Amino acid sequence: MTLYMDAQIAPSRSLSPRGARIVLGFTIAANLIVCALMLALHAWPVPFFLGLDVLLVWLALRANMRSALNAERVQITAEAITVSQERPGKPPRPVWASQTAFTRVLVEARGEPEVRVSLQLRARRRVLAAAMSPQEREDFATALEEAIWAARRERYPSFETPLRGSSG
Repeated sequence: MTLYMDAQIAPSRSLSPRGARIVLGFTIAANLIVCALMLALHAWPVPFFLGLDVLLVWLALRANMRSALNAERVQITAEAITVSQERPGKPPRPVWASQTAFTRVLVEARGEPEVRVSLQLRARRRVLAAAMSPQEREDFATALEEAIWAARRERYPSFETPLRGSSG
């Protein structure tokens, strides 16, 4: 079975794990300084809230790093288009499956900041590539359309490729 597209879409993060440790270290250091000052002023409830602050920053950084590991995989063959969610330590979870011949690619607001790319089969829709920038989404939509048309030509040689710029 020939794969016409096997794309893994993962969110990019500007903060590396090392950077997250540095941010957390600075947060702890700053809070320890303020905590010492507050204890010297006999403001004993403040250290509790400073500890809570450190805990919330740690939880936010941890959630950010975990979400960076999630990915969306789009696979196109002559028979089917499948989309699955991939999470570390868990098997891929299929979220979309449709026949290649009847699935359309919809691109909403092409050329605008809020470009949306989705697959459509009758009344069902699945938004793709939300983790990409608008330009990357447009490029992905073009590659997705080309892969679908290539897969259709394998199975149904009489399919004609639509004019450039039209969807589906």
